[in-house]
Amino acid sequence: MVDDRWQWYPPEVEGWLGALWGKSAGRAGGTVNLLLSHMLDTAAVAEIVWDRYLPPVTRRRLDAVAGGPGKGRRLFAWLCGIHDCGKATPVFQCLDPAGEAAVRQAGLSWDKYAVKGVSWRHDKAGARVLRALLTEATWSKEQVGWVWPLVAGHHGLIPTLGQLSPPKRNERLQGNSRPWKLAQSALVEVFSRELGYEGEAPLAAVEPLEVPSRAMQLQLAGFVVMADWIASDERHFTGVSDLARVTMPQARQRAAAAWARLGLRGGWGALPLPGPEAFQDRFGHGPRPSQELVLDVVRRMGGPGLVIVEAPMGEGKTKAALAAAELMAARHGADGVFLGMPTQATADPMFTQVRSWLREVGDGLEDQVALLHGKRMVNKQWRALLEGTGEWGQDADSYYSSVGEDEFGMSTDCFDGCEGGERRVPAEWFLGRRRGLLSPFAVGTIDQLLYAATRTKHVMLRTAGLMGKVVILDEVHAADVYMSQFLLESLWWLGQAGVPVVLLSATLPPEQRRDLAAAYLAGTQSAEAPAAPELPEPQGYPSVTAVWPGRDGQPEFLVESTESWRHDLQVRVEVLHEQPAETDARAAEGGAGPADAAVTDYLRERLADGGCVLIIRNTVARAQATFDALHKEYGADVRLLHARLHAGHRADRTQEVLELLGPPREGSERPGRLIVVATQLAEQSFDVDADLLITDLAPMDLLLQRIGRLHRHDGVKRPQALSRPTVVVTGIGLDDDKAPYILRASEGIYGRYLLLRTAAEVERAATAGGGTWSIPGRVPDLVARVYGTDALVPASWTEAQDDAQQAWEKRQNERRDAAGEYLLTRAGEHGSQTLAGLHYGTRSKLTEGQFEALVRDGDRSAEVVLVRRLGEDDFRAVTGRSLGPNGEVAAEVVDDVLSGTVRLPARLTEAAEQALGPLSGWRDHPWLRHSLALELDRQGEAVLGDFRLRYDDLLGLVVSGGRPWR
Repeated sequence: MVDDRWQWYPPEVEGWLGALWGKSAGRAGGTVNLLLSHMLDTAAVAEIVWDRYLPPVTRRRLDAVAGGPGKGRRLFAWLCGIHDCGKATPVFQCLDPAGEAAVRQAGLSWDKYAVKGVSWRHDKAGARVLRALLTEATWSKEQVGWVWPLVAGHHGLIPTLGQLSPPKRNERLQGNSRPWKLAQSALVEVFSRELGYEGEAPLAAVEPLEVPSRAMQLQLAGFVVMADWIASDERHFTGVSDLARVTMPQARQRAAAAWARLGLRGGWGALPLPGPEAFQDRFGHGPRPSQELVLDVVRRMGGPGLVIVEAPMGEGKTKAALAAAELMAARHGADGVFLGMPTQATADPMFTQVRSWLREVGDGLEDQVALLHGKRMVNKQWRALLEGTGEWGQDADSYYSSVGEDEFGMSTDCFDGCEGGERRVPAEWFLGRRRGLLSPFAVGTIDQLLYAATRTKHVMLRTAGLMGKVVILDEVHAADVYMSQFLLESLWWLGQAGVPVVLLSATLPPEQRRDLAAAYLAGTQSAEAPAAPELPEPQGYPSVTAVWPGRDGQPEFLVESTESWRHDLQVRVEVLHEQPAETDARAAEGGAGPADAAVTDYLRERLADGGCVLIIRNTVARAQATFDALHKEYGADVRLLHARLHAGHRADRTQEVLELLGPPREGSERPGRLIVVATQLAEQSFDVDADLLITDLAPMDLLLQRIGRLHRHDGVKRPQALSRPTVVVTGIGLDDDKAPYILRASEGIYGRYLLLRTAAEVERAATAGGGTWSIPGRVPDLVARVYGTDALVPASWTEAQDDAQQAWEKRQNERRDAAGEYLLTRAGEHGSQTLAGLHYGTRSKLTEGQFEALVRDGDRSAEVVLVRRLGEDDFRAVTGRSLGPNGEVAAEVVDDVLSGTVRLPARLTEAAEQALGPLSGWRDHPWLRHSLALELDRQGEAVLGDFRLRYDDLLGLVVSGGRPWR
């Protein structure tokens, strides 16, 4: 049979394309894979991505870019497959000796001395080759301008146009002879013809009709990488060296088999519009007024936009957001959901809740939810879901380290998932590093979204995963000024991409609400400096604020409010004064002091008839000291929760407290007396009910979050002495003649300015003679007052407030500027029309731990796994179970070892990374080989640098040395 593909070209072209290689035999299962074969494989994968994965909204938009319905699929496949055209250059073809010999024998030659030892990657070479070919094909400058960065950036970094040039302007690296130029042109044309572009000028026929938005370009860049990585997997795409077998039909067969074997799939596809009964069906009860308000606003919105839901703790914001997400997805063509939580601890229970919701939405959808955070392997539910899939090693390896990762972001020792067994998690491929957000549904920390706003390698994979989903972010008020820069940048890109976003908060300062809305709307207008929209303030609480771009490009909005389903609590405000000299001296020494004795005395009177108390301290050391004092008085009636408990203790104690103080259940019995001492862990997404709250001073919005744990549930029988909800504020000493004393540790965390303004409101209520706050009714007003600019503090505090304000504003500006170094878009470039130079100035490669520090402006912190070493070859898990003589871990002991995971204070990070490593018996273990083992002696102690560490089963990790509050 005559192959008529070559009728358009000189006879030698067929020989050239039959020699140009894309994957060497060593990287393609033992047989060289021709370059045209790999390009067609990638295009065929892209076709399946279009058919079975791309969100409906993305397909619609690509159809418009390509020139009409049905045309987007072919353009999408072309954009993905063309990525490796730069391999048709001497600088690449000389990299494999066998491949080089075949190319030379086919008649393509080059000066071996010109290319020897020269580094010029094929992604840059490809962009340069393609720019020239598209220009010759009479593509417009605008169309050429947005396409070449997709090729130049398919290995994760998108250069500037100037960075495409070969070293020393050596054109021989690209192939400047007539044969090379003809080979490159023929390769691109033959590839285009295989995809169905016909005629004498097939490349001209490829030209799109419209230039997509920059956000869509970034999304496409991510899908180019996705298709390339799948088609580069030699397990599924072995080499094809016979040009006669390199056809699009053959590539489609290979791609279909690979897709089926990988088990990849999208989300819910074209979701039908949920009816009025959907909420009842999903959650087992009808919507509360605030939940109905959210759904009503979403139905009335004129297009995809941003919805900000502000409602009291326990109002049911998450259920409202999930119901709204289903409605938004049906209306706007989103294919999944990402739900971001403030911490790993809050993400874990949300993972369970989202799976339950999806089980009601559609059959099997609950098995497509990925849990995304760095310690998901410690989550027992996640690990149970992985059982039988054969992917545990891949999951752990991809999340704990990038060691062994090849140029395609793949672990070099990854393996196929289990052929048998029912999948209960997304496909193994989605669980690899950087790919988590590509899962159809995902629950994780907000960091996952913030990473997508950083100018880091392969950021396009993260954005591609986000831009087809509905994005829900909970507790957004927790983002400080540094984190907020990444949040605002994310909202800018999501706005330009037309992604529906739901933000949840107990309440937001008016300025923060306006900034969030402005960032999203600026993205829809590609504006550099977002102008805050003239949004009216909500007139009630709970409230919903929605913004979206109107048909004429002008912002439109809805601001609505309703009544809470619960009546306001009249919360009494008291202050338990502390003295600066005693408190700060004791903090420096560690251990219980006068402040803890005062709490003990106070509770001795208030708990005469029993009761349940929540005490929130602002530092671990202070929580440990308070617990120590109370434990001596009340013994087993006291619990301690903080971030330096090892994973096993923390999970068990958290679960116990939630069961004892959670929502009343039939058959459950509330303790007669219980005191829970905790850090900020109890501040958010912690559904417990306390009869009495004692809390260190915090900024007003966070203080109100803590108050949300007070008298939270209905139907709870309380002692008479605690029948009136009361919050007792500590860490403060009020003085009529001067500014108050505020705990130094609290100022170090939150800054003095907002604490002073919050203290003014606390003093006003506490000295009013039975003064109360009406909660939640007064929540928006209290937050607005503290974060506003009106005079608030007493006259004797004014000078101190002015000094604190100057320091606070200086620090805010410094942190805002510091974030700017890492933001995805540099200052002044939000109006750019293409991705060219996106990664200019990118920092070096970052690990996952460094990512967390990057978006949270914190010092890097290390996690260690505690093990007890009782003898030379006697290693024990923290549970006491024995390990092998070198620390080897049997399968039945893995849980025991992982339960010893604990995060060290940031000041110990450098010492830990220098001194610690895995036990020798862990080096081949898929979950533990990159873990840091901290060996404790028989007394539970260890020395790390200049610090002495002790793990106490009651107190957790106790650190001696340095400043305890850091």
